[in-house]
Amino acid sequence: MSTTKYTARLADKYKKEVIPALMKKFGYTSIMQAPKLEKICLNRGINGAVSDKKLVDITIEELTTITGQKAVATYSKKDISNFKLRKGMPIGARVTLRGIKMYEFLDRLISVALPRVRDFKGINDKSFDGRGNFTLGITEQIIFPEIDIDKVNKITGMDITFVTSGQNNEEAYELLKELGMPFKKTNN
Repeated sequence: MSTTKYTARLADKYKKEVIPALMKKFGYTSIMQAPKLEKICLNRGINGAVSDKKLVDITIEELTTITGQKAVATYSKKDISNFKLRKGMPIGARVTLRGIKMYEFLDRLISVALPRVRDFKGINDKSFDGRGNFTLGITEQIIFPEIDIDKVNKITGMDITFVTSGQNNEEAYELLKELGMPFKKTNN
């Protein structure tokens, strides 16, 4: 019986191709200096969650289906009378992926979900925060093949944040590009 440990395809690619490419580009002396993907956070605010509590359950179920990991509800931090919002009301859902599930999700996002976006010409590379993190906004959850379009009652988007150990935008950009993130081609 074989006891080979499963590794995600992108995790393998990171070790064999991405680290050497980053070391060459930035002149690192150790593989420990190369930036790595630490976690992927999916966050989804729910419009109308104040009036319909069932929307939160549906959103948690959809995020759990997309990621393969149980999503949790997010709650309001303060009262906002204009929105009829009370402190502690559920207003969204989130999930944080690490390890193998993170690489599996990224693989599915790059190879299956993003190509299903209508008129897709690449991801805009302007959403870096200066500290090596990148946030991607998705307008429709139906780009993920795990979601059954017939059961969706409301098309909503979500934010996907890629947290890297990169010190700046350039390191994070190169890391994500080497992992296969389809950024828009810039005309220089």
